[in-house]
Parts: sequence; C-alpha cells; structure tokens
Amino acid sequence: MATTTTRYDVAEHLRNEEEMRLYIEAAFEEAGDDAAFIAKALGDVARARGMTQVARDAGLSRESLYKALSGERSPDFSTMLKVIRALGLRLHPEPLSA
Repeated sequence: MATTTTRYDVAEHLRNEEEMRLYIEAAFEEAGDDAAFIAKALGDVARARGMTQVARDAGLSRESLYKALSGERSPDFSTMLKVIRALGLRLHPEPLSA
C-alpha cells in the first residue's frame, strides 16, 4: 500500500494577526542574510491574508507579487517594504545582543 502525502502550506495555518506577526518575526530571526527566505515568509502571510488584497494595498500586480514572494529570488527592498506596509507591519531596528 502506497503512502499518499500532500504538500504542507503554512498559509493555511496562519489563522490570525498574532500568528502572522509571530511567523514573520521568526522568519527574520532565522533568515540570516537570506532575503529570499524573508520574501517567502512574506508571501506565506500574503497568501493567508489574501494575495489580491495585499497586491492592491501594496500597489503591485498580483502576478508580480507572486513572483517577488516566491522565495526563488530576492525581490527589491522597495517591494519588500511595500508588502510589509500592506500587511500592516513595520520594521524597527534594534541592536543585536552581544
């Protein structure tokens, strides 16, 4: 008997604003210098929230948003800032722990 698996989609499990915020926060902590990793996490949250609405709020086309947040490449920082703002988030720098 063969085992059947399905692809896990984290966007299906991000149910509220707090979970989405914590997910993005964890992604920033884990990403290191990998901007594509952050883009993928933002894409997960955007899909959980509704990609069409996020694209509209960011002033981007839905197709370009999917490409930018696929995790296959690092999008422009300006695109990431637009998405972060459209998701109702804000970046705030804080010193690294010594």
